[in-house]
Amino acid sequence: MDFKDVYGMVLKNYPEIMNVEETSVVLGVSTKTVYKMLKNGTIQNMKVGRSYRVPKVHLLSFLKMNAQMA
Repeated sequence: MDFKDVYGMVLKNYPEIMNVEETSVVLGVSTKTVYKMLKNGTIQNMKVGRSYRVPKVHLLSFLKMNAQMA
């Protein structure tokens, strides 16, 4: 399965910029884990006020980087 398949199957139904809850569902981890990943820079993000936002392109980059390491 390549990343076009992942995008088509998993991320297609999500907005282009996701909040922490949506990101946690996609990754299959808790929101607490996502907050840790965002704060330490594991996943690139944007901060809007006090809220974190994750563009799909940054999430795909994170997934691709981790897939290459595995």
